[in-house]
Amino acid sequence: MLVPLRSFGPEAALQPLVGPVKAPDLHVMTLNIRRRMPGWRVPAADRWNRRRPLLQRLLAAERPALLGLQEVMPDQSEQIRSMLGPAYAHLGSGRAATGGGERCEVHVDATRLRPEASKTWWLSAHPDEPGSRSWGNLLPRFVVEARLRDLRTGLPLTVMVTHLDHLSRRSRLESVRLLHERAARIGGPTVLMGDFNDDAGSDLHRSLADGTVLEDAFALARQAIGSDCGTYTRYRPPRAGDRRLDWILVSPGTTVEAAGVNPVRIGGRAVSDHEPVHAILRWDPASPEAEGPGRA
Repeated sequence: MLVPLRSFGPEAALQPLVGPVKAPDLHVMTLNIRRRMPGWRVPAADRWNRRRPLLQRLLAAERPALLGLQEVMPDQSEQIRSMLGPAYAHLGSGRAATGGGERCEVHVDATRLRPEASKTWWLSAHPDEPGSRSWGNLLPRFVVEARLRDLRTGLPLTVMVTHLDHLSRRSRLESVRLLHERAARIGGPTVLMGDFNDDAGSDLHRSLADGTVLEDAFALARQAIGSDCGTYTRYRPPRAGDRRLDWILVSPGTTVEAAGVNPVRIGGRAVSDHEPVHAILRWDPASPEAEGPGRA
């Protein structure tokens, strides 16, 4: 069954699904933007020069305080930084040992969140070895992790952005194990988001969002927003029951006011082959989980 699109004409004002929210609420968004593909045989819907202005309009409307992106090529990264403007701080790295190549990125509204530290680590048997690969993935898979400080509430927040392997199930399973272990060591408010290349509700999803150190924001949400559909639509109309590969996971004790998928079309076109995912999060400063036991 097809689900309703949020459709806007090519010149129409784009209304946000969430947009800016007031503290202590925090608007979080994740999107696999689809890497720019070289060559002239790229299908029209996939061409970056056609999708770039759509992404710019989406980001201008939504203005999330915390944005996680995947499949970002270096030239796309520069363009996205320009789209977001000087009010945002930017953290990220490429998959290669040198930090080059396809990137995962964290972008934060610097009027709300202050970066305090960041690191990149690899989803492999040797997480601290740049560019390392294990478990059958042909390309390095990695995590961009940042420690932030909420300037309105004073609370710390750790965010991790990742993109798991699309071919090797073993790689995804081992990567989830590492992510779970890392989240357990962090303690305190934590957000893990990205493209996990596995369906929400799968055994892999359940092992990561098991309620001990992480939970799916969708399961906790007081309100569903957007559409109940999959996130990997490949520029097609979304369908109910399709696979939700893109997740926002949060530490226990997080209040999730709303969460959902944003199947937006501008002039009939999609921003990416994945749909944006949003959540509105909040942490109680009086909660014992708010500060956490410390950072490893």
